[in-house]
Amino acid sequence: MPYFDAASAAPLHPVARQALLASLDEGWADPARLYREGRRARMLLDAAREAAAEAVGCRADELVFTPSGTRAVHTGVSGALAGRRRVGNRLVVSAVEHSSVLHAAEAHAAAGGSVTEVPVDRSGAVEAGAFAAALDGNTALACLQSANHEVGTEQPVARAAAACREAGVPLLVDAAQSLAWGPVAEGWSLLTASAHKWGGPAGVGLLAVRKGVRFAPQGPADERESGRAPGFENLPAIVAAAASLRAVRAEAEAEGARLRALVDRIRTRVPELVPDVEVVGAPVRRLPHLVTFSCLYVDGETLLHELDREGFSVSSGSSCTSSTLTPSHVLRAMGVLSEGNVRVSLPAGTAEEDVDRFLAVLPGVVARVRERLGAPVAAPAPAAGSGPLVVDSLGKRCPIPVIELAKVIGDVPVGGTVTVLADDEAARLDIPAWCEMRGQEYVGEEPSPRGGTAYVVRRLG
Repeated sequence: MPYFDAASAAPLHPVARQALLASLDEGWADPARLYREGRRARMLLDAAREAAAEAVGCRADELVFTPSGTRAVHTGVSGALAGRRRVGNRLVVSAVEHSSVLHAAEAHAAAGGSVTEVPVDRSGAVEAGAFAAALDGNTALACLQSANHEVGTEQPVARAAAACREAGVPLLVDAAQSLAWGPVAEGWSLLTASAHKWGGPAGVGLLAVRKGVRFAPQGPADERESGRAPGFENLPAIVAAAASLRAVRAEAEAEGARLRALVDRIRTRVPELVPDVEVVGAPVRRLPHLVTFSCLYVDGETLLHELDREGFSVSSGSSCTSSTLTPSHVLRAMGVLSEGNVRVSLPAGTAEEDVDRFLAVLPGVVARVRERLGAPVAAPAPAAGSGPLVVDSLGKRCPIPVIELAKVIGDVPVGGTVTVLADDEAARLDIPAWCEMRGQEYVGEEPSPRGGTAYVVRRLG
């Protein structure tokens, strides 16, 4: 069964498996002890730290292992903010950061700090000038991911780092998605990553803090990992994480080129094979193994289940695939279609035949889901009627409001309007996205007296 969700968790690398099994026998003792078993464990820990630091591009004494990538982010953000509290209390983040960064930002705001979100363009990229403009004398820390976890877009880390350096602000880079493919551009002050993203075992994160960066670890003091990751180290997992990081880096150039070609095939063929599809994310400056697209008139949860029935494991940023009605914050910040969203992230070793079969299966799956939802199959005929229309989609989840809009847009003349009443938060994103894809005018929104929101669309043709 093809597994196409490596951006969530990559399959365990063979080197990680070998290192994990070997270190279970050799690395079980306390590395802080001076007897033979402790010294052996300390040697394994030091070697793992050296290997990870080499891959990250920092000194070994600047890097600590944490229980997860999320813990690395939370520790890095809180420690840097606390270390610079005399400078200011402002945190600058991009609007598409991983939820771990945004949750840390929420905690900072709840404690009385201020947070500034820098917007992104339609490809998901931060504009370096806007990021620089958000920095001021009260900024304690800035955060920018190296590449986006949902759409694969690479961020201008080097230019952001230069702006931070000029402003005297440390930059924390979440490198969870990109570290397997190569080192992060120079200039960062703190860096975080997570082993299960590159084929290491889950439960190991990396936190690197450059020498000279003011940093005050929060919480009770602990003598392990420079006081930045309390608790007994999971040494076998750490050894496996470092070994697999070195292994995937050695394979990155060749495997990255091979996977990029497969992803390019998906990016090109999906819009040709499936009508009404928007491929999102930067077409060139992106991770080599990841592509995201959204299908009009499709329930994302049903689409993922149908693909699973066909043997493909993919993920989605659609609101209907989670417990919330709020669509992905990444897709929302980009202003792109969220309904029927599919993220394909290919693990190392993905076979070309599996990608070909995915492309063969996808059109039929989308067509079946659309038919089940009663989606329109052709553009509406010109209307001879007059006057605005109101579509009541209250209580209905996307893509139903968009489907109902598409069905009636032809019932108004050119210049006429359709007002869609909807209380699903995803409609705020998907109706404007539909207008852009269909060449119609999104007039705007206003509160509906019946509850929810009234979205007004003008027919242009």
